[in-house]
Amino acid sequence: MTREGIEEMLNRHVPANAVAYCLALWDAHPFKFKLRKTRQTKVGDFICRNGQAPEITVNHDLHPFLFLITYVHEVAHLDVHRQYPRSADPHGTEWKDAFIRLLKPLMTTDIFPQQLLRRLSLHMENPRASTFSDPELTQSLRSFDAKWSSATLLSEIPEGSLFGLRGRWFRKGPLQRTRFVCHEVKTRRKFLVPADFPVENAQLSLL
Repeated sequence: MTREGIEEMLNRHVPANAVAYCLALWDAHPFKFKLRKTRQTKVGDFICRNGQAPEITVNHDLHPFLFLITYVHEVAHLDVHRQYPRSADPHGTEWKDAFIRLLKPLMTTDIFPQQLLRRLSLHMENPRASTFSDPELTQSLRSFDAKWSSATLLSEIPEGSLFGLRGRWFRKGPLQRTRFVCHEVKTRRKFLVPADFPVENAQLSLL
């Protein structure tokens, strides 16, 4: 993808005042950048295979504030990969330091509303592997996103309940750290789904 293509994507998905900075991150160390359909277990990822250019993907339907945080989160993985190709933990100290450093220039009221900025600042004192593992930040982000106003979250339904995700049915299992173990009814495959992921047509268990 060309620089112009990257800039066009950023213009459509991040706050206007953040576009130039995000483009500069790409200019510093270009990578493949792709939008993905909504995914069940993640909002973005960083991929680097031997002999191939690094690739970052972000879900296409994220609110601009969450899209921006996710984009910088993944660029921080690229930054760590360049410095420590094999020795760094995925979300260890090196990644936390890179994420804090790369997001810091965006931590202003020119980018984020004051209410969200306060919560994000607390989160960035010790950033976690997933934004959704911070309930207060998640709630603050969703208060700016109209599509979440009537959503039922996985954390709100009892264990054992059936729920839908884009035409597939799952049964909610136990919590493992910040994600629930869920089994697809048809295939019996196991998935780890973020606790605050929105679900469809929940059929609540009485257990």
